[in-house]
Amino acid sequence: MAKRSDKEEVKVLGFWVSPFVLRVQWALKLKGVDYDYVEEDIWGGKSALLLNSNPVYNKVPVLIHNGKPVVESLLILEYIDETWTHPDHRNQILPADPYERAMVRFWAKFAEEKVLHVGYRAMCLSGEEQLNAANSVVESLEFLEGVVRGKKFFGGKNIGYLDIALGWLAYLLEELEEVGSMKIMNANKFPCLANWMKNFVNHPFIKDSLPPRDKMIHYLEERRKVLASE
Repeated sequence: MAKRSDKEEVKVLGFWVSPFVLRVQWALKLKGVDYDYVEEDIWGGKSALLLNSNPVYNKVPVLIHNGKPVVESLLILEYIDETWTHPDHRNQILPADPYERAMVRFWAKFAEEKVLHVGYRAMCLSGEEQLNAANSVVESLEFLEGVVRGKKFFGGKNIGYLDIALGWLAYLLEELEEVGSMKIMNANKFPCLANWMKNFVNHPFIKDSLPPRDKMIHYLEERRKVLASE
């Protein structure tokens, strides 16, 4: 991993289970940027550093680069891509073509709103409400199946912006299914997505950075109890 100069500060404020924090860590790792990680207790008491760095939302992740905080994970990905560049465009995260950049931004937002948020909500529901939410996620996955069809990664031969943005889908969806006792992902229905998931979680930059499954299941079970009671 590339070392920073003594004058360069790169710090990530995060929470171990957050898929949004993982996005930032994956991007930095892909770029070869060394950084310091600060774990935040987002439920027990957020640090003064976090509250001062993100006074609007008080959320992780926050990337602090030379004292300047950058917030919102998808914006942080773009900042990382523009800040740590290579002359030969090696490890470029965003596509070079303006149209393709617009498209990956669209699908990243789509997946977050229509798959992640709805899937998380479905985990906390039951009965017909859960079924309707789960079916909505399945319908959204049909679009993503088409986007990745014929590719190893959404970025083509290599991991790109959309792979990093949707990386949670490769490991978290299965855990949402288990905790919510529901079924959303069907490898026979979505073979291209299933193949992408396998390629993504086995990528050298990804496979050793995923949260422990048992710990994640326990966390999601506890969150489900809290959210279901609200």
